[in-house]
Amino acid sequence: MRIAVDAMGGDHAPRRPVDGALAAARHLGLGIDLVGRSDLVRAELVRHPDAEALDVSVVDAPDVVDMHDSAAQALRRKPRSSVMVAAGRVRDGHAAALVSAGHTGAAVVAAHAVFGMIEGVDRPALAPVIPTKMGSAVLLDAGATVECRPPHLVQFGILGSAYARVVLGVEQPRVGLLSIGEEESKGTELTREAHRLMKQAPVCFVGNVEARGIFAGEADVVVADGFTGNVALKLSEGVVEMVEDLLREELQSTFSSQMGYLLSQRAFRRFRKRVDYSEYGGAPLLGTAGVVVVAHGRSSVKAIRNAVAQAARFAGEGGWERMQKDVTAVGRIS
Repeated sequence: MRIAVDAMGGDHAPRRPVDGALAAARHLGLGIDLVGRSDLVRAELVRHPDAEALDVSVVDAPDVVDMHDSAAQALRRKPRSSVMVAAGRVRDGHAAALVSAGHTGAAVVAAHAVFGMIEGVDRPALAPVIPTKMGSAVLLDAGATVECRPPHLVQFGILGSAYARVVLGVEQPRVGLLSIGEEESKGTELTREAHRLMKQAPVCFVGNVEARGIFAGEADVVVADGFTGNVALKLSEGVVEMVEDLLREELQSTFSSQMGYLLSQRAFRRFRKRVDYSEYGGAPLLGTAGVVVVAHGRSSVKAIRNAVAQAARFAGEGGWERMQKDVTAVGRIS
């Protein structure tokens, strides 16, 4: 299996995407297409003595989408951008999936343009797996479709339910709608109408879920428009980082707490592993007719490696095909 990696995507590109992709090739036996400016990518490969022994190819893409660019305009002006060329590798059958830590909007537009959408789905959704007290849940959309209509949220619920069956192993995932109150009458016009439609949809709908209910595990799938979902995701990341920093400061503030820290290091590592986004690698872009995993812009080498591994599992173990079949069976909701 080959994975196309956008080597120019991310805050620390091309170094971290290259290092993470090579780690995946080295430890998981995957083939990798590093897509980007070949001179810069090859300069990074020189730092790895074993690179020539790995199944890694460099695919030249002279254009780079800057994080400040408008996604649609940038891709029109830069048709040979790394994310577009990488998507083309998947479309043409040279790679099974695309991984990018670059401009999220550009990855979404490129996937939509190159792959098209699954039958019955109008808009794509980013679906990160987030930790909860009960285990894990899928949150979507986390930033792919900012402006939504009620049927789009219903489609997200169907996508998320199908994805949760594959990745969480939940036979009948509970689907909740993110809102400001549990009552059906609460929320915006969008969420109220989506609530009405969701009750008629072929999912296990449990009603509205408040933000605090996400991490309490009140639903296996939490549905929101891309703007709200992205804010919820970024807020949770910020809270986790703050808790870690405060906990570390307190544990190291006095001699007795330092001793306690030494005794509790194993528990602290387990906590870190449960809440660290790099353990998951990235978020799949659901709804497009091709496998795409979008990683955090500031992803570490570990996060890139895990994003590549996640893409390979989803593409190679039949997960994407099962999800697509489940969604297509439902038909279009409009």
